[in-house]
Amino acid sequence: MTELRQRMMDAMVQRGFAQRTQETYVQAIRRMAKHYRRDPASYTPEEVQAYLLHMVKERKLSYSSMNQAACAAQFLFQTVLGHGREQFHIPFAKVPARQPELLGREEISRLFAGCTHPGRRALLQTIYATGLRVSEACALKVSDIDSAPDRMCVRVASGKGGKGRYSILSPTPLEVLRQYARTYHPKTWLFAESTGKRPMFAEMAQRAYRAASAQAGITKTGGIHTLRHCFATHLLEGGVDLYTIQKLLGHTHIATTGRYLHLISPQFKPPKDTDPLDLLAGLRHL
Repeated sequence: MTELRQRMMDAMVQRGFAQRTQETYVQAIRRMAKHYRRDPASYTPEEVQAYLLHMVKERKLSYSSMNQAACAAQFLFQTVLGHGREQFHIPFAKVPARQPELLGREEISRLFAGCTHPGRRALLQTIYATGLRVSEACALKVSDIDSAPDRMCVRVASGKGGKGRYSILSPTPLEVLRQYARTYHPKTWLFAESTGKRPMFAEMAQRAYRAASAQAGITKTGGIHTLRHCFATHLLEGGVDLYTIQKLLGHTHIATTGRYLHLISPQFKPPKDTDPLDLLAGLRHL
């Protein structure tokens, strides 16, 4: 497995796969190898299909998890090992699209209040105020924050698909980050793990979100990615145009951003004296 794993990792690096994608693919193949207890290079298409079925029927995993493993297998067998698509067919499940359960502004205020760790709270607030993915927020460096009055933005060095972009940095989240910096004195990574030498793990951020959600008594489903959904929807409700939100989120196609149009609350009216881009300023008791 070692030589094959290295070939797979080299192929992903060559194609510019995100670090998290590389780790996910390798882990998926490792689990398949643990199931069959032999070199994955010797698997037949029928064995790969049987394993994917095993994930759903025996292990009771979701179809999304199965599709993730299928993507890893497809890359290994078709791209790395060179098997043709027709000869080595890997099935994918059709997963129905779910509308995310959004948090209201009052719930978001409670969520932040329920996060008792100031550093983790600053991370959650940053994700909501900038619309970053959790992996992007955890990978932020101090140098990615541009607080110059004529710039005020957050640089996402490597977003999904290896694409960089800029997101907004409004006055309220900037002040949150300044207070955070005065307390924690980050050096390289803005949100680092305990030693300060590595960026915070996405799992740690996810745990912080779930703990704060439980503390706040929020029962809606969804993890930390909910804050990104709220970012997009709340900007739309504030009157920000769809094209601008598409660029802030880093979506390739505007149709992907357009799904948030279905989530707008017709009852919401933005405060007259609040900048619609400054989402934190629109929350109560911040």
